[in-house]
Amino acid sequence: MAKSAWVGAVVLAGVTALLPGTVTASEGELSDKSVQIFMEYAWSLTPQQFSKKDGTVIVVDKSKPEQAMVPIDVAREVIRVGRISAHAQVCNLPEDQTLNHRSLMRRETDKKKWTDQQTLYINQLHLTTVMLLTGKIKLVEKDGDKEVVVDEKQAPQQTCTDEQRQKVKELIAAYVKAGPSLASNETGAPAPAAAPAPAAKK
Repeated sequence: MAKSAWVGAVVLAGVTALLPGTVTASEGELSDKSVQIFMEYAWSLTPQQFSKKDGTVIVVDKSKPEQAMVPIDVAREVIRVGRISAHAQVCNLPEDQTLNHRSLMRRETDKKKWTDQQTLYINQLHLTTVMLLTGKIKLVEKDGDKEVVVDEKQAPQQTCTDEQRQKVKELIAAYVKAGPSLASNETGAPAPAAAPAPAAKK
């Protein structure tokens, strides 16, 4: 069963394969089922408690995912942005990757419609997408339960051509320019480090 679970993760990563010949913002629209899988991965890696820079502590009730999760259309957009961040990571563009993430979080916090739990979850969904697509997350199955684990040592080596690198920079620049100004201090939850946590049972 562990093998089949791992294959499932590989197939999912293949659906959103990194760095094809031409990278586009709308490339490979994910099905609702695929988005839900990403959402479940992110939920399993969302911490029960997180301290923000201002000292505020966000407490997440892991028994009530509906309090933290966001609508599927919002999740799809977060995953789309996360995919571009993953491209930036592969292309060794840390500053662009940071700007992409900050622009996403500023957009969402400016909506003033999400709770602290939901803002943290949006942040975690972005991070989980990046880690999944760069090979730092795998899915294992133990005693019938699926569990997402972080395994950075097994992350595959990925390459990025100069053309792809430039395309990623252009995509991020356009996304950031189209969003709210990032000149002021960053808002929203900072990126928490993902850590292994029990996955939601299926």
